[in-house]
Amino acid sequence: MVVEPVLQDRQLVELAKLPQHVAIIMDGNRRWAEQQGVSRQQGHRAGAENIRQVIETFALYEIPVLTLFAFSTENWVRPKAEVNALVRLIGHFIDRELEKLHENGVRLRHMGSLDPLSSDLRRRVEEAMELTKDNDRITVNVAFNYGGRTEILEAVRRIVADGVPAERIDEALFASYLETRGLPDTDLVIRTAGEQRLSNFLLWQTAYAEYYTTPVYWPDFDIDEVEKALIEFSHRQRRFGGRD
Repeated sequence: MVVEPVLQDRQLVELAKLPQHVAIIMDGNRRWAEQQGVSRQQGHRAGAENIRQVIETFALYEIPVLTLFAFSTENWVRPKAEVNALVRLIGHFIDRELEKLHENGVRLRHMGSLDPLSSDLRRRVEEAMELTKDNDRITVNVAFNYGGRTEILEAVRRIVADGVPAERIDEALFASYLETRGLPDTDLVIRTAGEQRLSNFLLWQTAYAEYYTTPVYWPDFDIDEVEKALIEFSHRQRRFGGRD
């Protein structure tokens, strides 16, 4: 699929104000499925099939980093059939999209723990990251089995295990122990399907992020919707805690 942005809107985006790191909470697959009269599994598949065009659109706008919240540590409590379908989608996504993403210069990274996955699926995820590790057009973090509090706790544990003296611990050092180490903090958080909560996502990295919510369900979050979010971001005045 070739992505063609709605370029007539691009002049509305002040390019100097485009975000360096966009994070998306991809919500609404189940409600989309109900609306369409199809199964939850089909809703999640539709959501997975929407990912590449969204990645390609952000790449065309030269956004360096995109983080996608695919599955939280809390999502394991969902019905077993739905969870199994979501896990299978990882392999489906790799089979369907990896070659094209690699050709388009996408670097894939995983955030979270792969431990619950089968050894075969873990291997395929690791191979996808290895294949794309030198690509530099856009970095895409896929947060699967990820939780913000867990990430922070694991960072603290590693700092303690490394014997870092308390006086050496500052924000820069702490950030170097997070899964986003080496990447800029999140500038823009997008949440689809109308919800207005962070859901334990990138708690440290979004300290000064701008938030954008849309009622559009994730499978319908298309090129036009990406551009709406970028235009909205370009109009925000970011003060990072400073006074007016």
